Amino acid sequence: MGYYYFSVDSAAILVLFLVISSRTLVQSNEEGYISFEISNKGLEFVKDLLIEKAETSLVPLELPKIEKNLRIPLIGRVHMEVSNVTIYKVHVTSSIVKTGDSGILIDVAGATANLTLHWRYSYSTWLLPILISDNGQAKVQVEGMEVGLSLGLKNQQGSLKLSLLDCGCYVKDLSIHLDGGASWLYQGLIDAFKDKIASAVENAVSKKLGDAIEDLDRLLQSVPKEVSIDNIADLNVTFIGDPKLSNSSLELEINGLFSPKDKTAVSNLRHENVQVPFSCKGPSRMVGISVHENVLESASTVYFEANKMHWIVDKLPDQNLMNTAGWKFIVPRLYKQYPNDNLNLNISVYSTPLLKIGERQVDATIPLEVIIDVLDACQVVPVACISVVISAAAYPEISSNALAGSVKLNEFTMSQKWSKIGNFHMHLIQPVISTFLRTIVLPYINLKLSKGFPLPIFHGYGLRNTQLLCTDSRLMICSDVASIETAQPHLVPVL
Repeated sequence: MGYYYFSVDSAAILVLFLVISSRTLVQSNEEGYISFEISNKGLEFVKDLLIEKAETSLVPLELPKIEKNLRIPLIGRVHMEVSNVTIYKVHVTSSIVKTGDSGILIDVAGATANLTLHWRYSYSTWLLPILISDNGQAKVQVEGMEVGLSLGLKNQQGSLKLSLLDCGCYVKDLSIHLDGGASWLYQGLIDAFKDKIASAVENAVSKKLGDAIEDLDRLLQSVPKEVSIDNIADLNVTFIGDPKLSNSSLELEINGLFSPKDKTAVSNLRHENVQVPFSCKGPSRMVGISVHENVLESASTVYFEANKMHWIVDKLPDQNLMNTAGWKFIVPRLYKQYPNDNLNLNISVYSTPLLKIGERQVDATIPLEVIIDVLDACQVVPVACISVVISAAAYPEISSNALAGSVKLNEFTMSQKWSKIGNFHMHLIQPVISTFLRTIVLPYINLKLSKGFPLPIFHGYGLRNTQLLCTDSRLMICSDVASIETAQPHLVPVL
């Protein structure tokens, strides 16, 4: 037989830890229990990522062929055209993002672009009744390009709807340099295309950006409203209400409650108002994440009702206590009825833990049932049940982009619930339970918690310089965001 066997899995242990970060509260499908506040610093970061993506996705961008007819004295009618016009490089030097009641505004100023094109002209004159033509390549340098985007962000049936309210592109100046043919002679002719090329660039960039916003909207619409946690629970990530835009931040809310796979309603959750403003203190962070204790309560309820807060122990450091002989002088009747039989301790959380969030820790009162099972002739015989109420403290922290922490035992009380082997002297039983809690349960839980519960990573970006705070009814994570390739492991204890 193994040292000990737990029927509770890692997810349930982590949930139990999260539960220790809450008090018993409520479920409501009309509320958002996980809130995100993206500050100006965070919006600037997102804007820079989008612009970096736009610089690469805009190119190569092909523009339509441009034709023009001119009548020149002594020469007559001249047909000119430029084709294979391609933007192959775009560079943004300055940009800002603003938020407000009307939406999100992104302004790009001083952008540059580089183009290549093929030019050609032809004409005939009464002096020489033959067709005269020439062609070659040209390079175009666009300077002072300005782009403005106005975006709307709304809730559409639980998903984010991104819409392009306005988009404009303005080219301040461009220069054309011809190669090939008699380019030195016809530079003045090709300069006549400046306005048309500038207009083509403005139209093409505006259309490309509009298409990109539509693609981004489709991506947002495709985000699932429910995320599978494991084979027991799902997480409801439906957006609640419209995003809140102010001059300094963008706020979003999702439902955030856990639900069982079979969709049975979560029970024993009370309701109260969760619309409590929050903000990160101290140095400016890119994002603040507020997790209401109802999220943790829904998780604990799902795993509790799935019977995942239960384990069986068949060995202790003092193995004599796992045989009735070790109880000979503690519970004489047990040894008399079942001499030299092995024992199991069947442990389960029998009701939702009572929890209280403090400033630096989370105090928990966890009710357990410890059933003593005798292994008699290959049969498991329950002979007694002891009620144990544990008082513990949890210390959550962020470590290496994971929510981790530790649990410490403060004290516990015991009482006999029922017995088939007579009344117990509880002061004699207490050392056995204390040994079990301190040498088996807490080390196992802390081992799992030290590995942490991974925080979300979005397309290679994770949290950095993270701060975790416990406040009344909420866990708050205040953090910057960085590429996981450059982000260094950083641990900030709970404040």
